[in-house]
Formats: sequence, C-alpha cells, structure tokens
Amino acid sequence: MKILLTGCAGFIGFHTSKKLLDRGDKVIGIDNLNNYYDVNLKRKRLRILNKYKNFKFNKINLANKKKLDNFFKKNKFKYIIHLAAQAGVRYSLKKPETYIESNILGFFNLIENCKKIKIKRLIYASTSSVYGDQKKFPVKENYNTDSPLQLYAATKKSNELMAHAYSKLYGIQVLGLRFFTVYGPWGRPDMALFKFVSNILNNKKIQIYNYGKHERDFTFVDDIVEIIVRLIDSRKIKKKFEIFNIGNNKPVKLKDYILQIEKLLKKKARKKYMPLQPGDTIRTHANSTKVFKIVNFKPQENFKKGVKKFIDWYLNYYKHGIRRN
Repeated sequence: MKILLTGCAGFIGFHTSKKLLDRGDKVIGIDNLNNYYDVNLKRKRLRILNKYKNFKFNKINLANKKKLDNFFKKNKFKYIIHLAAQAGVRYSLKKPETYIESNILGFFNLIENCKKIKIKRLIYASTSSVYGDQKKFPVKENYNTDSPLQLYAATKKSNELMAHAYSKLYGIQVLGLRFFTVYGPWGRPDMALFKFVSNILNNKKIQIYNYGKHERDFTFVDDIVEIIVRLIDSRKIKKKFEIFNIGNNKPVKLKDYILQIEKLLKKKARKKYMPLQPGDTIRTHANSTKVFKIVNFKPQENFKKGVKKFIDWYLNYYKHGIRRN
C-alpha cells in the first residue's frame, strides 16, 4: 500500500511511519522540519526512516500552497495520514499566528488536494483539547466541543468542521482522531514527561501546574499507532465522516505519574508548584469504545511500563540523561 504521511519527522508521525514501513507499505513522508523544538531530534528520527528503501521524504510546508499543489500533481495517493500540525497548548498563547498557518491554512491546502485526486481515506489528528473544561467523564465523541480553552484546540475543532464540510460536499471519507496525552520514546521535549525526566536528571526544578491536581488519560504511542494502522486497513467503516477518541481510558493523577518517574530514576524531584495555567484542562478521560469496536484493539501499555520505556530511551539517547543543548 502507498501512503502519504504528513509530519513524518514528528513524534507520532515517526512511529506511525516506522510501523507502516516495517510491514512493507510504501510511505511518502512530508515534514517542514520547523524549529518549534530541537530539529536534531527530528532529523535523527528521519535518519532512521531514511534507512528504509520503501520510504521517501519531501521537505514541504503545507502552508505553501504552490509547492504542495505541485507535489500532488506529481504524486497520486489513495490513503493519507495527516499528523503534521503546530502542537502545544501553552505555545499557542505565545505564537498564535503559527497555529493559524499550520493547522488551518495547512489543513485547507491538504484537503483541497484530497478533493482533486479523489482520495479514498484521509485520517487526521485532532485532540482531546477540543472538549474544553468538561465536567462529565469519560468523554464521548458526541459531547459538546463548542468551548475550547485555547487557540490550539480551536484550530483542531476547525479541522473537524472543515473535514465534515468536504466530506459532505465531495464524498471524501475523513476520519478525525482525538488523541489523549500521547507519550513514549522519541517524544517531544515540550511535553510533561520529557521535561520532568530531563529536569530531574539535570538537578533542575520541575514545574507542577494546578498544584499537582491534574489527571491525564496518558496513552502510549505504540497503542496510538496500532489503532491508526488498523483504521487505514479497516473495511468496517462505512460512513464518510467519523470522529474517534483514542485514549487509554485509565486516567492517572499527575502526582502518581511524578512518583513513578522518581522511582524509576531513583531520584527525588525538586518541585515548584504552580497555579492552573490559562488554557489548561484539569482532567482528561476518554471513552474510546467506538474505535475499539472498529479496530478490535484496546491499549495494552500501562503507564508504569510506558514511563519506563521512555526513560530507557531518554537515558540511551542523551547518554545517561545529561542534555548538552
């Protein structure tokens, strides 16, 4: 199978590309390699993917309509996995314009080309952040998502609405995936697990927002990838437009998460307790029954083992945990 995957040098994109390549699919990867976080980390992911004969990389910014249009004129696809986006909740408070460019204009340029080439199936990343400050848990796909707490979530909600419109107008099958706090090896440096491990090992304080009263539905990256790949293959999906929650369905208290990190590192964290930050949600907890029935799979990794796998990767990558950059 020939698959276009955007954001191939990103965290989830890298793992998804590798899974597809390992099973023999041909993956055409797109990434703009921006400097939102350490570009060397992205390049090292890409270096691994470039070892596969069935992988081809294209450096393209999806917001560059002319370049993307030319790319699609030269390449035809039946399946696209769209994971490229400007991520990060707090960064959206500092650089909102990048979210409009990447997440809205980039998505529009991509789905316009999907319309032209009559794509068979487009799978794209949304986020659990679209649920805003929910009070009833676990959240289901039909819960109200009209009150996002930050621009990041608003752009992802916009993607869902754009996808619905194009699906109705042009018959494109579009599947939106609301990811719940994905973590694991090769993760992003701006995410909590990465920051906690790095700061503890480097004797720096960790910032604990909402005084540690957060709960998160931490979902291991391998489980996310398994579901994405099964959705590409699935013949059970008949509707042209679907939204799926993808979470572990077992929320973990932030305090317990930090305790597990300390236990595995055999080192106590220096803690700085902080108030609730603008845009933060206090709790996430997915009901992912809908997608589990479609793909006949449930997340396998519990957070204790998942955190260990991340720490093992981190210690190896940074040679015993000391970051030089």
